[in-house]
Amino acid sequence: MKKLLLLFVISGFLFISCNEDKQDLKDTNSQEADTELYERAKQIFGALPDKMPGSENDTPELVELGKMLYFDTRLSVNGTQSCNTCHNIVDSFSGVDNKRVSPGAIEGKEGTRNSPTVLNAGYHFVQFWDGREPDLKAQAKGPILNPVEMAMPDEKAVEKKISAVKEYKEMFAKAYPNDKNTITYDNIANAIAAFERTLISKSRFDDYMNGDQNALNENEIRGMKVFIETGCTTCHISPLLGGSMYQKMGLVKPYGNSNDFGRFDATKNEADKFFFKVPSLRNIAYTNPYFHDGTVNSLEEAIKIMADINLGKTLTDVEVSDIKTFLNCLTDKDFEQGNPKKYQ
Repeated sequence: MKKLLLLFVISGFLFISCNEDKQDLKDTNSQEADTELYERAKQIFGALPDKMPGSENDTPELVELGKMLYFDTRLSVNGTQSCNTCHNIVDSFSGVDNKRVSPGAIEGKEGTRNSPTVLNAGYHFVQFWDGREPDLKAQAKGPILNPVEMAMPDEKAVEKKISAVKEYKEMFAKAYPNDKNTITYDNIANAIAAFERTLISKSRFDDYMNGDQNALNENEIRGMKVFIETGCTTCHISPLLGGSMYQKMGLVKPYGNSNDFGRFDATKNEADKFFFKVPSLRNIAYTNPYFHDGTVNSLEEAIKIMADINLGKTLTDVEVSDIKTFLNCLTDKDFEQGNPKKYQ
């Protein structure tokens, strides 16, 4: 009886020891796989710089002026719209108006493309869906004079309107101390751009990219792996997961809306038809509706469509869910914590 008992104890010890060895091996393999995935992700995405390009010479006075101009409805023909109307950083918290296309200052007029987020916009390699402007300053000049947006008649009319405001005379003088004529259309756009360069969102994904491998949970890491292996990183690369190249909307299969020619409108080059700037995926959970035409409200549906028409892949519901889980970790940490930033 004692021999049997001793044999049972020894067998049990060996069983536990063997399982512990297997568990240790499993944990080691899992850690190695996570580290390998992390290193791969660093090469594909990289860390978001702390400051936007061009912000080196932005002074507090210039940024404060730009901030006031950004929220000022007097930049529109009838005093109904500001930059914030379509790129909302107060009520939406994500830099968009969450509309398919934005209504213009004049009743009955509306834009033809979905308004992209202004958050992190200065990191993009070009501005607008069709890339027709190179930077934030050039971009800021467009909507104010666009007849279906803010609809001001010309630059002189804008300068005259702003010059009539006493507070602006003082603010422009402080922001441009070396300029003899401070209130110019060029300076207005430059100030707005300076403020927009402060609109940087940081997420747990940034913590992960900066070395904290515990910043993402197991499900989010699995989602990132699916995102990479599915081929989403064919276009959505760089720290913004987008904003760094043009790509054809419907690379493998035609996109349903063939009315918008994309970059062709800016270049008139046939090869540019249906090419658009790849959007950044940061804060994507908050920036619906999706695509240049704003026709898709569901993030899951957007993921399925892009996999189908640009990668030629039909994703399972599990794969879609995994990718969405990963995309959610690109949300600004303040949004996640229920304490959205107030930029006003």
